[in-house]
Amino acid sequence: MTMVCHRPEGLEQLEAQTNFTKRELQVLYRGFKNECPSGVVNEETFKQIYAQFFPHGDASAYAHYLFNAFDTTQTGSVKFEDFVTALSILLRGSVYEKLRWTFNLYDINKDGYINKEEMMDIVKAIYDMMGKYTYPVLKEDTPRQHVDVFFQKMDKNKDGVVTLDEFLESCQEDDNLMRSLQLFQNVM
Repeated sequence: MTMVCHRPEGLEQLEAQTNFTKRELQVLYRGFKNECPSGVVNEETFKQIYAQFFPHGDASAYAHYLFNAFDTTQTGSVKFEDFVTALSILLRGSVYEKLRWTFNLYDINKDGYINKEEMMDIVKAIYDMMGKYTYPVLKEDTPRQHVDVFFQKMDKNKDGVVTLDEFLESCQEDDNLMRSLQLFQNVM
């Protein structure tokens, strides 16, 4: 039985498409190939890798949403190119690129809007991922309260959905959020 391996496009092309140097791409590729020898990762493997970072919680639901955001072509697998392109945006992209990527993560059904159900699914997944041992201990209705606050702040025209423009505007008005977007600017 032979295993089909995926090799990424040339590093020069990836260097031109991302905010990483050739050396950084080589390091990232070695790490990716170490975890995913075939050169691609499916959702189940992605969940297993991601779960290692959250040993006290259940990261499977959040990892599912994250995987779908990385799998931009909806093929059911993430190639190194997909991974490094998203990582480039999240770590070194402009504020606009980071916010747009985050909006796409939250827009689960990809209809161009974030509704309360989608936001609730994401918030619940985050709480599940963080685990039962958070401090202070979270109440049952905490996710709903966070979603309500989110919508009060972001749903500018009060139509029950948040558009990309509403999301961008609201996020850019929030100093704490803007500072947090800059935290990982120079991680590598």
